[in-house]
Amino acid sequence: MGFLSLFGAILSEVFGSSLLKVTAVSDNKLPILGVALCYGLAFYLLSLALLSLPLSFAYAAWSGVGTALTAAVGFVIFKEQVNIKMIAGIIILIIGLVMMRI
Repeated sequence: MGFLSLFGAILSEVFGSSLLKVTAVSDNKLPILGVALCYGLAFYLLSLALLSLPLSFAYAAWSGVGTALTAAVGFVIFKEQVNIKMIAGIIILIIGLVMMRI
């Protein structure tokens, strides 16, 4: 159940961050409600994940994988630039998360 809650927390955070970008680039400020709901859900699901996962891993996975997925959303949906340093950083981050679990 911990990993499922963590996965939901990550997806909620990524969706909330994406809505934050939508709010920033449009005149419609209604998506800010979605931002608040998604971030609230992300923190709730993260707290559930912490019932069975260590804080060090859960927080690192939540922030790290969330960062990587948010960068991917920025590249694919918002057509933001990606460079080799960003890709290397994401790869190093994922390697670090794997190292924490083995």
